[in-house]
Parts: sequence; structure tokens; C-alpha cells
Amino acid sequence: MKIYPTLLMAALLLASCSGKEQKVSETAEGQQTASADTTSASTAQQDSVTVDAVSSATNVANSPTFNGVLIASPTQMATVSSTMGGRIHKLYVMPGKAVSRGQVIALLDDPGFIELQQSYLEASAQLEYLEQEYNRQRSLGSKEAASQKRVQQSKAEYLAMKSKASATGAQLRALGISPLAVKNGGIKTYLPVTSPIGGYVTNLTVNLGKYVEAGSAICDVINKSQPLIQLTVYEKDLQLIDRGTELSFRVNGMGKSTFSATVISVDQAVDKTDYSIKAYAKVKDHNAMFRPGMYVRAKKRQ
Repeated sequence: MKIYPTLLMAALLLASCSGKEQKVSETAEGQQTASADTTSASTAQQDSVTVDAVSSATNVANSPTFNGVLIASPTQMATVSSTMGGRIHKLYVMPGKAVSRGQVIALLDDPGFIELQQSYLEASAQLEYLEQEYNRQRSLGSKEAASQKRVQQSKAEYLAMKSKASATGAQLRALGISPLAVKNGGIKTYLPVTSPIGGYVTNLTVNLGKYVEAGSAICDVINKSQPLIQLTVYEKDLQLIDRGTELSFRVNGMGKSTFSATVISVDQAVDKTDYSIKAYAKVKDHNAMFRPGMYVRAKKRQ
């Protein structure tokens, strides 16, 4: 009967040791879990920041991405048209062709162009005669008792013809034709239409024989040397974009190549369809592969 107390004490000691081992095991597991959480957080923090290998600028991964497109600057894009209508007699360009400023794009055939030159030449010839006659009448009036009425009539005819010659000459200059060249070289059959800037032809809308109305577009010419990116910015991100904001962007179809741009303008009107605002950034890195309309994704540099 005395054995029972001894057995009872042994059982209690065994239970106590088992509880301590369990607590030690739970403590160790807790420390391992905390260590793993700290390592995971550290790794996540490192993954959230990337550094541009070229510029060493930091891009935060959770910063918003702005979608947009490459565009040609309005000052580097021109629409080629003519102030006089006519039929396309000859076409010298194709889409994508490089042209220089003043290069002939097409020749227009229109009888009105010939008539305008003829009117200018006739007015110029009449002007020379009437100027001489007016000077003669003034000379006679100063020496003899010539009729003052005849002098005034001669003056009126001279000034009227001078105005006509000036008007027809201005019309020729508006078409890109030098009045002096017409006077010295004679009447030209076809009206040349030239490019106002140097660049590349796009949006060609005509072909041989097509009649072009006055003011209608024949094609566009774009200069790609100073491209812009047009970005869509939503209201919630508007505080992140302002003039001078530095951006990094990638172009669809050009792999992982990263380019730089600076915001130069932010539109003040909100699009009522999706409540977005357009921002415009000047591209710093020139690349011959850039084309207006190419899709881009941009982020703010930190």
C-alpha cells in the first residue's frame, strides 16, 4: 500500500516535464514563424522597388501605370492641301516616303490656274502702259492748261489696274507661285503642291485622276524627330502628374527597353465619358523605331 504515493509522484513529475517540452517546442515554432514573416516582408519590400540600370532612377512598383500612345507634336505635323481645286495630274509620293520642305507632292490640272496667270500677265502689261500715260498727263498738266479732269481720269485707271495686278499677284503667291517667275518664265500648265515641312508622308488620300476640292487634304507630313506621348490620367491620380514630372515608359513591341520623358502639359478639361484627363510628355530618347500611334505604358520616376 505504500507504493502508491511513490507512483503518484512519478506520474506528476512526468506530466510536468512533458508540459515544459511542449512549451519549449511552441516557443521555437513561434520564433521560426516570426523569422519567416520578417524575411518574407523584407523580400516583399525589396521586390516593390526597382532601379533603372541606365539612369539609376527608382521606380516604385505599386505606383500607378499610365497608358497612352506616341504622337507627333502639332508643330511637327502638317496637312498638305491647295487653295485651288484641281485634278491630280501627277503624284510623286507614297505613304512613308521622306520629303523635304518645299518638295513637290503632286501636280494639279485646273483651267482656273491658267486663267489666273493670264489675268496677272495682262494686268501687269496694262499697268506699265497706264503708269506711263498717267505720268505723261501729269507732265502735260504742269506745262500747259491741260484738262484737270483728264489727269484725274488717267490716275484712276492707273490705280485700278495697279490694284488688280496686286490682287492677282497675291493669289499666285498664296498658291506658292512667284509672280516674277510667271512674268519671266511664262504660264505654267500645272499647279505644283508642295510640302510645308520636312518629314514622312502619311494619310495619303488621293490617286491619279482624282479631283481635289480647294482646301481638301492630299496627305499629312510628320516629323518624328520630336515625338510626344499622350497619356490618360484619371482623377484619382491627377495629383501625381504635373509639368516637369519625370516618367519612364515602355513601348509595345519594343521588348523591355525603357525610355524617358518629361511632362510638358496637362489638359484642363475632363473627358465626360471616362472622367480622365490627357497629359503630354516630351520624349527624351530618340529612336528611329518610334511611330505615332504606338501604345505605351508609363510610370512616374521617384
